[in-house]
Amino acid sequence: MNVFRLAKDVVIGRARNLSDKNLFHHLSLVALLAWVGLGADGLSSSCYGPEAAFRALTGHTNLSLFVALASVITIVVICASYSQIIELFPTGGGGYLVASKLLSPTVGVVSGCALIGDYILTIAISVASGTDAAFSIFPPDWMKLFPTLSLVMVKTIFSVGIVMFLTVLNLRGAKESVMLWVPVFFVFVLTYTFAIVWSISAHFGDLPSIFHGVVVDVKSESDSSEVGWFGLMALVLRAYSLGAGTYTGIEAVSNGLNTLREPRVQTGKRTMIYMGASLSFVVGGLLLAYLLYHVEPDKVKTLNAVLFEQITANWPPLLSKIFVIAAMASSAALLFIAAQTGFFGGPRVLANMAVDRWMPTRFATLSDRLVTQNGVLLMGGAALLVVLFTLASVNLLVVLYSINVFITFSLSQLGMVRHWWLERAKEPKWKTKITVNGFGLLLTSGILISLCIAKFDEGGWATLLVTGGLIGAAFWVKNHYRQTQKKLYRLNELVAAAMADEAVTAVEKPPVPCNPNARTAVFLVNGFNGLGLHTLLAVVRMFPKVYDNFIFLQIGVLDAGNFKGAAEVENLREHAQHEVNRYVAYMGKRGFHTEAHFALGTDIVDEAAKLCDQIAGRFPQVQFFAGQLVFKDENFVTGWLHNHTVFELQRRLYQHGLAMLILPIQV
Repeated sequence: MNVFRLAKDVVIGRARNLSDKNLFHHLSLVALLAWVGLGADGLSSSCYGPEAAFRALTGHTNLSLFVALASVITIVVICASYSQIIELFPTGGGGYLVASKLLSPTVGVVSGCALIGDYILTIAISVASGTDAAFSIFPPDWMKLFPTLSLVMVKTIFSVGIVMFLTVLNLRGAKESVMLWVPVFFVFVLTYTFAIVWSISAHFGDLPSIFHGVVVDVKSESDSSEVGWFGLMALVLRAYSLGAGTYTGIEAVSNGLNTLREPRVQTGKRTMIYMGASLSFVVGGLLLAYLLYHVEPDKVKTLNAVLFEQITANWPPLLSKIFVIAAMASSAALLFIAAQTGFFGGPRVLANMAVDRWMPTRFATLSDRLVTQNGVLLMGGAALLVVLFTLASVNLLVVLYSINVFITFSLSQLGMVRHWWLERAKEPKWKTKITVNGFGLLLTSGILISLCIAKFDEGGWATLLVTGGLIGAAFWVKNHYRQTQKKLYRLNELVAAAMADEAVTAVEKPPVPCNPNARTAVFLVNGFNGLGLHTLLAVVRMFPKVYDNFIFLQIGVLDAGNFKGAAEVENLREHAQHEVNRYVAYMGKRGFHTEAHFALGTDIVDEAAKLCDQIAGRFPQVQFFAGQLVFKDENFVTGWLHNHTVFELQRRLYQHGLAMLILPIQV
């Protein structure tokens, strides 16, 4: 066991110290680091978004200036509208929370499921595109090293390895996974900025001819009987929609606000400015640079690799090679960083939905590194399957990508428009704010419709089908938890009866002195509720006059729902102590020695086992009790929706030579 613990500490890291007063400060990201961790998804899309749009305009590349202009406007509008979402929802939550609160929980689950699918594809396409960028650096005959494998298989194997590496890295925590990539992120920013500025300055005299070419293309195509104005607009719109992957990731900041440094709203808005400005510059600049250098698509290399080679063609060979390698290596690294957005955002959306019982509650639990471990593993596993299924093909993944995020974009903008309209009497600037979100709604819903039309037959139907299946699963999970809650109502009737009985026996009695050698019953409870009272009364009934000491243990569980700040953690501590003290008051009035013990942590079993060992050291004749719900129609799937903590604790205590009796409570 110690070997496994040592390996875990080395690979994933040691457990966080929950008593550290500066814990949230250590875990949080300043705006610059948030730009790296949360903004890399959008910025990295410049490695495939502009290329997809430019390729769609083959033969009409001058029209890419319209795509560039539309892309910049879209980025600015979406960033501005999400800045307003950050102000309205300062604790984070992103598209799921916005749609749930401002429209309805049903609409919220659609938005949440769409986001989960988008984040899975974010990981897959970022890794696949990063692999392409990395392989663009290699010499032409490098495949001789793998005589029995095809290029596709080598790329797929490499992509699988990267997904597995990133999964393990994100189990360590958000800040650690970001700090690793800071140097390469800024190498990317510097090399791309230099390339764009160099391209424009070196060909500044060619700009009039480019603009003239645009006018000629527009006139010739619009006057053509085969194309016409409608065909021209359809051509530009298709290229614009195929490059829509450029805008994915913008919502990541609003979704991950609780990872940002206080004051979070200001940090979030500053991060949005960094993200919007850098993304607009790079996307617009690259499309213009493609035109200035008359870049032609290559079957092996990415369009950016071709551009950089042409930019440095007249440089000294060594300098040219170093620059191209630095630019493409940083592109690959940035794309791998972009996958971080999927690992940040996906588990967070899963956790928020789990708190609301749309997803299994285990997705809200935190590891001892304070990471939503189950969510990270699910996102990594799902992305791994996508990479294997598509053989890491960027062309195929681009088709599957970006539909889902525009579902969330559109629903978020709709919710904000509705909010400002309802708040128009209270908000002086409601007209300005509703205009921003209204324009955002028109843009995002228009892109969504275009994407569905343009990509449906090419494979977009698969994205919509899988998302629909996930939505159906979410409703099934919600219905199961709702039915379970109804069944638990009759147990909670015991609480009302206990409170009435407590009122009758409200006469205070002097505390009963502790006799450590007397028989002691220890109960693991989770709040003053029907389950705990049912277990307590069952023991009293089955073992009358056997136990003189009654001790109650409660673990305050830190999960994604309450780990949002020091104040939330303190509220959890006070609430848990209050609940367990109610058991002490209840049994103390009946003439027993009673005690309450409390701990705060992410793992119930670990914390409870520590308390049990301490109590067993004080009371030689101790017996541990816990209740466990039993469902008549229980199976593997329904069993996975509920925790079986008491069985894990029973095994742990058994290893320590301690006995624990589990009382079944059928509902």
